[in-house]
Amino acid sequence: MDNYSQALNWAQHYCSKAERCPGDVLKKIGKYNLDADSVKGLLENLRKENYLNDARYARAYVVDQFRFSRWGRIKIRYMLKQKGLAEKDIQEALEQIPQDEYLESLKALIKEKEKHYAALEAYEKKFKLLRFAYSRGFEPDLINQCLDSSKNY
Repeated sequence: MDNYSQALNWAQHYCSKAERCPGDVLKKIGKYNLDADSVKGLLENLRKENYLNDARYARAYVVDQFRFSRWGRIKIRYMLKQKGLAEKDIQEALEQIPQDEYLESLKALIKEKEKHYAALEAYEKKFKLLRFAYSRGFEPDLINQCLDSSKNY
């Protein structure tokens, strides 16, 4: 069995276990020493056989990072761009997050973190919570809206 066939079999197995993006596959197939044309053909083959699907990957990634890691849209968008996905696929996937669920997640995140800053002055607590929520990828206007609706600031 030649290197291309081995790499294709391995990539099919790798992609069948979980959603993958082309970047994930490229990182792993380096051990097969394929030339650029073979790599391109391998990725095309995986797409044709529906092992790789950027839109499906983006949707799964958004759901996982929002529900389990509790990331906001900004951070999720940035990470998907880093993985080389198209803006169209990213936008469609992000639109799947219900706005009310998104706001509730942000409020819960702020409420949880607020306990750590109980001893601080109100303005310092607000600044730290704002910075924390922003680092999680939530939009500044939504963060301010949540913080302003709280009676503690």
